[in-house]
Amino acid sequence: MLEEAVAEADVIVVGVPSHGFRQALESAAPFVRPWVPIVSLVKGLEQDTDLRMTEIVGELLPGHPAGVLAGPNIAREILAGYAAAATIAMPDSTAAAQLAELFGTSRYRVYSSTDVVGVELCGALKNVFAIAAGMGDGAGAGANTKAMVITRALREMSRLGEALGGDPMTFGGLAGNGDLIVTCISPHSRNRQVGEALGRGLTIDQVLATMSQVAEGVRAAAVVRRMAEKEGIEMPIAVEVDQVINHGATAAAAYRGLLQTAPGHEMHGTGW
Repeated sequence: MLEEAVAEADVIVVGVPSHGFRQALESAAPFVRPWVPIVSLVKGLEQDTDLRMTEIVGELLPGHPAGVLAGPNIAREILAGYAAAATIAMPDSTAAAQLAELFGTSRYRVYSSTDVVGVELCGALKNVFAIAAGMGDGAGAGANTKAMVITRALREMSRLGEALGGDPMTFGGLAGNGDLIVTCISPHSRNRQVGEALGRGLTIDQVLATMSQVAEGVRAAAVVRRMAEKEGIEMPIAVEVDQVINHGATAAAAYRGLLQTAPGHEMHGTGW
């Protein structure tokens, strides 16, 4: 079945959870024709290696152009026919433009980019921040607090993404700010739902026991914290989410911790 799906394909699109990406690609690799582009839909990071999905493609299928399609795309709204947009990032601008035309429809606008690193990081990072926004929802923190968290989350996303080689412009675009907003505010966002349940006082084990779908931010939280520490980037929101998910802290304690941090310069300060 897998051989039939990929053997004659001109483009391979991989849309599995991050923890199954490597295995899926390993299974498909023997049947993929040379130089066929591989496009990831995955908004996550590999836990054991801290790799992005396109880096895994580079390991398993060297020589194949590897890119990512990401943006503010709540799946059920797209299936229902609502207008939406995304960014396709490929190493080559011509390939990116061709794939943007291939994937686009009258109601699904696809823009092109060559910033694979930035677009891919946006997809993973915004899920962690959506958990933070959801925790505020569950705790009844209010709209002002939520706006503050989303805005400062974008700052954290930008600082780490730029340190890792992303284009600064990407983080204000569809894959960055756009996807961050929709994931933090949509009632259909799984990561926001996780955060909301945590904000109501449930433990992460209790939350995950009720879910049948993957919330990538849960797995990405520890990875993002490690990446930030390695780069020397302060990411207070991401750290607090990791504390709640992996170290037994409560959502209330996370928000108290953030508010106890002294604000600095809005654009040039290093912390919260």
